[in-house]
Amino acid sequence: MRRLGVRHTFIACYVGYVTQAIINNFAPLLFVTFNTEYGVSLTLIGTMITVNFGMQLLIDLLSAKFVDKIGYRPCMIAAHIFAGAGLILLAFLPDLLPSPAAGLFIASAVYAVGGGLIEVLVSPVVEACPSDDKKSAMSLLHSFYCWGQVAVVALSTLFFVTAGIDHWALLACIWAVLPLFNALYFLFVPVPKPVEEGQGMKVSSLLKTRVFWVFVVLMLCAGSAELAVSQWASAFAESGLKVSKTLGDLLGPCLFAVCMGLARVLFAKFGAKLHIRPALMIAAAVCTAGYALCAFAPQDAAWLGLAGCGVVGFSVGIMWPGTFSFASAGIPKGGTALFALLALAGDVGCMAGPTAVGAIADVFGGDLHVGLAFGMIVPVVMFVVAAMYRVKKSIGQTE
Repeated sequence: MRRLGVRHTFIACYVGYVTQAIINNFAPLLFVTFNTEYGVSLTLIGTMITVNFGMQLLIDLLSAKFVDKIGYRPCMIAAHIFAGAGLILLAFLPDLLPSPAAGLFIASAVYAVGGGLIEVLVSPVVEACPSDDKKSAMSLLHSFYCWGQVAVVALSTLFFVTAGIDHWALLACIWAVLPLFNALYFLFVPVPKPVEEGQGMKVSSLLKTRVFWVFVVLMLCAGSAELAVSQWASAFAESGLKVSKTLGDLLGPCLFAVCMGLARVLFAKFGAKLHIRPALMIAAAVCTAGYALCAFAPQDAAWLGLAGCGVVGFSVGIMWPGTFSFASAGIPKGGTALFALLALAGDVGCMAGPTAVGAIADVFGGDLHVGLAFGMIVPVVMFVVAAMYRVKKSIGQTE
């Protein structure tokens, strides 16, 4: 008998995004360990990122077809079981299989299924929950990904310093407890649907809706602007400030995540007074300035580059949840298909942004500053697209 109220639904969804942070940020802390312990090349280990995000992309695409048929609750429970199982497999499969790399890939694929489902399901569930201000609730939800990222990096680093990196498999099992607990939690919390069954727009209808493509571009930019800097933040700290990897992880990715989480909490608190479109435009403009700090900071003032990482983290904070809320208000009958396709677009941006920055940097002799200078194009495009958007009447049908 389900006796828990909607407040517990919010809590379960918050834990869902912490789970997503574990999935995306735990394994990268162990890349060097995988290389030394199993003799797997760094190229193959780096492919784990592609497996993770590639599987999440596939789930984003397929979920628009099956989530409404199966139901939100069963899918949410399955998502967390996949996430927990994948982390447990990460601890054991590399030692059990003849090829450690195969074990790493299988584990990555399993927990990525959970990550992809969580990304598609959590936002529309929160959007459907009763709330005084939808965009503030969405921003607060997404802040928990940031706090989860901080917790994963900081607590994992603390564990490695105290217990030793050799016991990383034990930590993987400890992290797996959280999603498995949340799977049980979702058995008892209310899980409202974003739209009534059969009322949501179909994928084909969305693809014919012109304004939908505006939101797709905004999500591509949001994912790209965020990941292009966050993925390189540790390298900035290590190379620019000449600090150890441990301190580099804390000054780079953790600083970025804290600034991003702070922005989302502040927007959740004061967002009711702001309109989404101008807020996204301001965020894009500030993000461009942050990229400029990263790209053009003098070599003898590396702290400016680090400050730029923080500025980008703060500015991108509202981009992803803000675009979700913007799209939900613009296409209120979008339903599961809308959130799934927007998540797909965001993940494409997450893959393309860091890759493009790295590729451009390679062309210019590995100069990351040049790569980030070109990366400024992304928030500029976001600003222009948001500025050109004109609010229309409620869109629930194709235009």
